[in-house]
Amino acid sequence: MLAHGANDVPLIAAASDLQTALREVAQAFQSDTGQKVEIVFGSSGNMAAQIRQGAPFQMFLSADEKYVLDLAKGGFTRDDGRLYALGRIALFVPHHSSLKADEQLAGLRNALKNGQIERFAIANPSHAPYGRAAREALQKAQLWESLQPRLILGENVSQAAQFATSANASGGIVAYSLALTPAMKEAGQYALIRQDWYAPLRQRMALTRKAGPGAEAFYAFLQQDKARAILARNGFAMPQETP
Repeated sequence: MLAHGANDVPLIAAASDLQTALREVAQAFQSDTGQKVEIVFGSSGNMAAQIRQGAPFQMFLSADEKYVLDLAKGGFTRDDGRLYALGRIALFVPHHSSLKADEQLAGLRNALKNGQIERFAIANPSHAPYGRAAREALQKAQLWESLQPRLILGENVSQAAQFATSANASGGIVAYSLALTPAMKEAGQYALIRQDWYAPLRQRMALTRKAGPGAEAFYAFLQQDKARAILARNGFAMPQETP
């Protein structure tokens, strides 16, 4: 059993799509309780691997519940955790791009056909849930094969969003939560991609075996209406129930 002092600031591992929303939740948590948390953002797959390797994270918020459930099976978390949100993906188009944003990717299809796509950004599907969702949507639109030579892969969806706004990119598929940020809104426009074109991004959180009172309090706060409202305002859908 780890000892946690009164000044314990828990280290939280979180998926990159939460960068804006979770910082806002943490500020509300500190305002309400006087307690702080330290958050590290990254791809869910990489964060899960770090937890397996002994990283001192006390809590894990994944963009894909599979990583939490696998950690639970391995005994790295206290239990199976709880669903906290459903993620969504959006096609983002920077202002300098000739690409048109639409939910069925017709503009992307036309731009590819006309040779107008230079580089197109998504998160790496091998370990980033939003990258897998982007790949599924592109496969549904029958664009995956033709787009692959032009893909630039972000280590996580936050880096993919940075790539999508770069001068040599025509756009990208990013988390809706990131497309809503002031920086992205200033850089371009977006269209939500049809939700039936990719498997639901069921986002789950859990306390690790290293969790102390601070992490427990933050975990509880995330299940309250104030935190859920912040997540919803930042583009996340709320699960109907949180088993």
